[in-house]
Amino acid sequence: QVQLQESGPGLVKHSQTLSLTCPVTGGTVTANGWGWIRQSPGKGLQWIGEIGRRGGLYYGPSLKSRASTTRDTTNNQITLHLTAVTPEDSAVYYCARGTPDSVYDYWGQGTHVTVSS
Repeated sequence: QVQLQESGPGLVKHSQTLSLTCPVTGGTVTANGWGWIRQSPGKGLQWIGEIGRRGGLYYGPSLKSRASTTRDTTNNQITLHLTAVTPEDSAVYYCARGTPDSVYDYWGQGTHVTVSS
């Protein structure tokens, strides 16, 4: 059973960099692609980006200039960095496992991030 659990600071100051980690158990990070998705209060899911199984990086257009994701094979985890955050980046952030069918089949429980103004 694949399990993911996002972790992060919870509260970040305006203009700082948000860093999240997502340790993976029950699977290896080199076997799949891994995505990051967020949901802001009152809004739908927003895809942030993904690191593919072969290490390719893909980002949504609105966050492409500020987001970066990496894969740590030593600790078997995925990381997300989001620079220059604003209160509009306050959201629940999820990591998820990608499949060859371009869907995410396993999700973490999400971690709530608030950006102070």
